[in-house]
Amino acid sequence: MNVLMLLTAKEEVSFLSETNSVRQGLEKMKAHGFSAIPVLSEAGHYLGTISEGDFLWTLYDNGGYSKKELEHIYIKDIMRDDFNPPVKIDVSIDELMDRATRQNFIPVVDDRNFFIGIITRQDILRAVSRYVRDAEYAKEEKRRMDLLNLQLNYGL
Repeated sequence: MNVLMLLTAKEEVSFLSETNSVRQGLEKMKAHGFSAIPVLSEAGHYLGTISEGDFLWTLYDNGGYSKKELEHIYIKDIMRDDFNPPVKIDVSIDELMDRATRQNFIPVVDDRNFFIGIITRQDILRAVSRYVRDAEYAKEEKRRMDLLNLQLNYGL
């Protein structure tokens, strides 16, 4: 299975910049209904993923902020370094399946760590479902052809 066939390209993915404020991040996540979103550098490198929990713990640990104060705290200041690491474009389907059991989307980067898109758990499940359906169809078609050949060869 070709990983590129599962990829949602960067142009179609919502993401945050490390220089976005916490308020901007919260507003974007709320508007799109996301629970996590990729974070990129200004140059387009993948830096990590930020989740609702990251925002929540920032607010909790610091006693809460007003909306105005959230404009002066930046995404880069509250991100976890090890959350949702990316994969390279040549990742194996086994690695994708393993990652999909633990996260809703898998960030994909090129050899220079430029973000090129994501692969979602939903995309993987749809592809596996198509594969199984196609395999079942091929098996049924072969059975029909074998039966037809028997009928033709033996005049049944």
